[in-house]
Amino acid sequence: MSSGRHKGHVSHERWLISFADFITLLFSLFVVLYAFARADQKKQTDVAAAIDTAFRTMGVFGKAATAAAPHANAEAGRKAAMNAAIAEELLAPAQVRNDLEKMRRDLQQRLSIQVAQHTVSIEMGRDGLVISLREAGFFDTGSATPRPETLPTLRQIADSLNRAPYDVRVEGHTDNVPVHNAGFDSNWELSSARATRIARMLLDMKAIPPDHLSAAGYAEFHPVAGNDTAEGRAKNRRVDLVVMPRTRFDFAQALPAQAGQAPSGWRRIDE
Repeated sequence: MSSGRHKGHVSHERWLISFADFITLLFSLFVVLYAFARADQKKQTDVAAAIDTAFRTMGVFGKAATAAAPHANAEAGRKAAMNAAIAEELLAPAQVRNDLEKMRRDLQQRLSIQVAQHTVSIEMGRDGLVISLREAGFFDTGSATPRPETLPTLRQIADSLNRAPYDVRVEGHTDNVPVHNAGFDSNWELSSARATRIARMLLDMKAIPPDHLSAAGYAEFHPVAGNDTAEGRAKNRRVDLVVMPRTRFDFAQALPAQAGQAPSGWRRIDE
């Protein structure tokens, strides 16, 4: 009889099992959320440390601030290098932007006729102020020698550049039509020769110190328009003068130091 009564008994505490499972899952959820929160905090700390390192190296903070953290470990050096893009954007002074904008307005006024004729364009680009010299106004097809009548325009540009202490990168560009003549076997050679010739003329005009000037040929691989139309190809055949600030970092100096040594951090190349 007692056995029958036991089989007929119904437990009213089964809900405790489900409740316990629910509490366990809820606890797990909060553990995961806490872990994510800590990871985000660590990431923010790393970025802040990288930017702080950049400011100290550039001399934005004084010696007192630098003395507060005289030694950085190798991991901080690696993170500083990885976050160079963030730091450089933050460190770009407003004065540089103002200077380049003032130069753009000056050149727009000086070269208003050339701009209206679409032989010169002047605009702010990703790296700085871009003065674009179209082939149609400066070069014969397949030639790297500027036409004699373009010298006054180049002198006006040189006079404007002479007033600013910035770097100038002269870039040669072509369309995608292959070139093969007595002077050049490829668009690489033609674009490089045009950039070098313009750079040499700027040096002869004493517009830019030699250590602030560089030249590069990009052939057809940096177009500003499509090469599927004659108009687009004409825009791509150009020489760009890119006026840009001198802020550059030596990433080799940001590599981890040997054991027991602190990394040397970033070094401005123009120092």
